[in-house]
Amino acid sequence: QVQLVESGGGLVQPGGSLRLSCAASGSILSVYFMAWYRQVPGAQRELVAGITGGDVANYADSVKGRFTISRDNAKNTVYLQMNTLTPEDTAVYLCNFRLQRALSTGIQGYWGQGTQVTVSS
Repeated sequence: QVQLVESGGGLVQPGGSLRLSCAASGSILSVYFMAWYRQVPGAQRELVAGITGGDVANYADSVKGRFTISRDNAKNTVYLQMNTLTPEDTAVYLCNFRLQRALSTGIQGYWGQGTQVTVSS
């Protein structure tokens, strides 16, 4: 079984920073793609940032220049450094891994449980 656990969310003032982490545990052969999504009530889940196994990153336009995604393959962990936060960044942030558990299995997607980020004065 594979489990993704996020951490690092919380309450921060506008202009502040937070660093989210998401670590995968369990039997994993390889993680191909790691991503952060966010969701607010009544809206569709939004892709915030993603990073490939070759460290190629992409970002939503709304976070470019403010957020940085990175990964530690040895730890099966992805990070999201969020700077210059605004109230519009308030959401539940969820990580998503596309990984292969074994040579006999295909690539599957796994989700974390989510961590709340609230930007407010």
